[in-house]
Amino acid sequence: MQVRTALIPAAGFGTRFLPATKAVPKELLPIIDTPALQLIIDEAIGAGIDHVVIVTSRAKPAIEAYFQPAPDVIAKLRDSGRDEMADRLERIGVDVRISFAYQEQALGLGHAVGCGREAVGDVPFAVLLPDELMGDSSLLDQMARVCERTGGGVVGVKPVPWDEVDRYGVIDPSGEIDADGVVPVRTMVEKPPVDAAPSNMILIGRYVLTPDVFDRIAEVRPGAVGEIQLTDALQAQAAAGPFHAVVSKVDRYDTGNPLGWLTAVIELALKDARIGAPLRTWLTTRDLLASGSPG
Repeated sequence: MQVRTALIPAAGFGTRFLPATKAVPKELLPIIDTPALQLIIDEAIGAGIDHVVIVTSRAKPAIEAYFQPAPDVIAKLRDSGRDEMADRLERIGVDVRISFAYQEQALGLGHAVGCGREAVGDVPFAVLLPDELMGDSSLLDQMARVCERTGGGVVGVKPVPWDEVDRYGVIDPSGEIDADGVVPVRTMVEKPPVDAAPSNMILIGRYVLTPDVFDRIAEVRPGAVGEIQLTDALQAQAAAGPFHAVVSKVDRYDTGNPLGWLTAVIELALKDARIGAPLRTWLTTRDLLASGSPG
């Protein structure tokens, strides 16, 4: 079956961005002038997704409001000759079907994915964490094709220095990486000690999963802090096999904390055709950019 559905967990409180997230969901914080959530959806569309399930909280009505039509705003934009912006607003939620599911308690990523079961249905689906932005859709597209070919789950990974592996989930490969960057996976280990890590390939917030993962999630027992971890369900899937990882070759921006969000905005703004050049000039003038672009 083709991978045409994606799930985005977006029910978190965004505590690292308080007090801003007291009123504005973290997923709607702008990357230049576009909410991070929209960039994630655009990535999914680029990989052939036509149905996006957003797992949110009823305490975050702004997420649903973002997808509502705004005819009065659009009319004012057209009256003032700003047709390009009006067209952008009209396209929100039109290129893809948007569904909502709700996570009423913060019980972990596995629980959030499980909350989307009814909306997703009995089909393979992608999971995209909104804290991580990718430079384009190519990684997700390749992951979807690997899932379709093998009939098993797929995770996106990237290598990091060995002394950083204890901060992340890490794969335990059961074979070599092939010419396309695909590697079979035996299992995954969450934040292993450096001297016990099975690899330096970390999970990077992109998954393509088969629907049996929902049964695996239902079987996961909560951890020490009462959360249901997605990694535990993926370990069960990998044990049953097949399960693979794809090594990412695209740019990645971690926006899960204020510094990561700010650096992502600057890096992407410097690449933006509209404001990249004047921003670079300003940074250089202010002695904030010595040479070249960040990263």
